[in-house]
Amino acid sequence: MNKLLLIDDELDVQYSFRRIFDSPEIELITAASGEEGLKLIPKEEPDLVIMDVRMEGMNGLETLRRIRHADAKLPVIMMTAYGTTQTAIEAMKLGAYDYLLKPFDVPKLKQLVAAALKAARDMKQVVSYQPLLESEDYDLGIVGRSEAMQNVFKLIGQLAASDATALITGESGTGKELVARAIYHHSRRANKPFRAINCAAIPEGLLESELFGHEKGAFTGAATQRIGKFEQCDGGTVFLDEVGDMSLATQTKILRVLQSGTCERVGGNQPIKVDVRIIAATNKPLEQAVAAREFREDLFYRLNVVRILLPPLRDRREDIRLLVNYFLKKLAEAQKQRPKSISPEVMRVFEQYHWPGNVRELENAMQRAIVVAKGDVILAGDLSPEISGGSVPSASHAPGDSGKPSEATVPPAAELAALARALFQWAKHDGKLKVMPAVERELIINALIETNGNQVHAARLLGITRATLRKRVEKFKIKRELSVQ
Repeated sequence: MNKLLLIDDELDVQYSFRRIFDSPEIELITAASGEEGLKLIPKEEPDLVIMDVRMEGMNGLETLRRIRHADAKLPVIMMTAYGTTQTAIEAMKLGAYDYLLKPFDVPKLKQLVAAALKAARDMKQVVSYQPLLESEDYDLGIVGRSEAMQNVFKLIGQLAASDATALITGESGTGKELVARAIYHHSRRANKPFRAINCAAIPEGLLESELFGHEKGAFTGAATQRIGKFEQCDGGTVFLDEVGDMSLATQTKILRVLQSGTCERVGGNQPIKVDVRIIAATNKPLEQAVAAREFREDLFYRLNVVRILLPPLRDRREDIRLLVNYFLKKLAEAQKQRPKSISPEVMRVFEQYHWPGNVRELENAMQRAIVVAKGDVILAGDLSPEISGGSVPSASHAPGDSGKPSEATVPPAAELAALARALFQWAKHDGKLKVMPAVERELIINALIETNGNQVHAARLLGITRATLRKRVEKFKIKRELSVQ
């Protein structure tokens, strides 16, 4: 459950928030003054603070200063009811996560709260790099005993002790963001903000504004000045995922940050000093992009100070058994259930399958098998047809090959019928289960997970329009962090 602290001296605002966030996923705590809020923070340990700028007694800016001094990782969203936003902008410069104008738009408020809570989780989840599962000191882990992963662990340790820029490369699903957060959590900047930006998920026209902010009137719709992620993250770490998808114009601005430690807002001409460590990641071969003049050569060398290459799962098959056991434990804890076990036949299938989606695909396969399994043991029949249905690579498959199947595997009608029968048997024993809504919701969630939250790709995978997908996401109240625009 996420804990949200509202600091506002207006009772009607407190009442509105109770109505808006009446959800089992969020616990709302309220304080009527900055002084009261400061006393509640160490006691309640909220995940997010939303605070008014103007209050009786200690105002919002002074309260924000004290919060930032005590805990630089705690996200704070500021609110103001006045026409001028200069005070809110000052709050952003002091380290606020974002600000809202009263009266606020409820969908926008919910979207902002979801994004801030995700940022809070990113900064709280300590990612360790452990070769063994016996270690209990991590929430999320990068697991592996293979030589390739041991080399990755060594590089993480070396990078954590410095401020060097890092470039993480590897196929989709290999865990690049986990490595970035491991470097951050073990660095001297661990008590400062961490921001992850997916450069491929944000439209090019908005990416520059997202990174560097914009001045009022810089473009149509820029009604107020906005502080970008680099300014918000001053003193901390910015993770640029899929950096190879940036335009050349945005690359030039990133290069300037690396060279001079300054940036400019869109529509502005005043250099802004920022102290930010950059960690970048891509699944594209940047050397080829440089040769094709699609990526700046000077930026490539600036980013490629220390290179971490994450191996595909097919090249470290000795880690599959360890990962399976890790996911059994992790998923059971998330569902508050006893861990299931894996039959020897399933383990053999897992160790022979080519895993084009890498570790992410393995975790998704485990999620599906745990849901479908009728007992405490996961059997071969509980696996998806794509994994169990003859897609094991031939003996001639070389470790360096891409491992992608030559043709998509279409599930036979008999296997689909068997899956349907299993679902109806399940429904017979659970009177509350409605098969169609349950299956539809899980299909949408898994499509979003499979496509990293990209609605366009998820809709294509499901065979529906994006508009239909949006309606289903709202209908089933699927968490916003699973979905990007």
